[in-house]
Formats: sequence, C-alpha cells, structure tokens
Amino acid sequence: MTNSNLIKVLEELKSREPIFHHPEFGTSRAYYENMTDVNFWEVGASGKRYDREDVIETCIARYKNNNYSKNDIWEAKNFECREIALNSYLLTYTLIQGVEKRITHRATIWQLVDNNWQIFYHQGTIIENNGHVLAK
Repeated sequence: MTNSNLIKVLEELKSREPIFHHPEFGTSRAYYENMTDVNFWEVGASGKRYDREDVIETCIARYKNNNYSKNDIWEAKNFECREIALNSYLLTYTLIQGVEKRITHRATIWQLVDNNWQIFYHQGTIIENNGHVLAK
C-alpha cells in the first residue's frame, strides 16, 4: 500500500504509465532520451532484455503509425508507489492489455532529476494470457 505522504508522487507517475504509451507527452527522440536515464533498460513481458536504444527506436517507429494509440486498449490498475531512495520511487501496477486481455504485472523505477521524471528500469511479467493464469 502507498504511504499517504506519497499520494502526489503516485498520481504524477500513474499519469505516465504505461510508459512509452502516452503520445500526448511527446514522441520524439529528444523526448524519449529526456525521460530515460542513459543506462535505462527493461525486461519485456516476453522476458527479453531491451536497452535504451532498442526502446527509443521502437517508440519512434510505433508513433509513425497515427492509429497505434487509438487502436490499443489499456487498463492500468492496482497502482502502488514506494520511495526506495531519495527522490527515487518504485511504481508497481497491473496492466490489462488488448482485446485478448493479456494481464501483466509492471514495475518501473522512477527518479525525479532537476524537476524531470526519468525512468531507470522497467519490467513487465505476464500473469494471465487468454484466460490462463500463468503466475500469481
């Protein structure tokens, strides 16, 4: 459960998740570079490791298709936020994705750097796919 003193942080970070799926914040290389630490990496729901450049290139290509965000269905819920170091936060949540309703647990490490939110790490883990629970 999120401590009451972190509610403002929780609300700010919730508005940015799922990460890389908010074109209203920006879709340029400069935007993605600004929102990710130079050493950012993630583990996708597939278990594959992606470095910062992989993610930036994928996002840039994704938003060249203007219908991308309009066609995807996302439901993020059960958000929790914990401060793990000074100005550094672990945000966890559940994401229900697409018409097939793939369910994943998500975790993002965010840090507030010079009044700018930056991502240091992200992971998605599938827990349910097509009605079959893979993990609890």
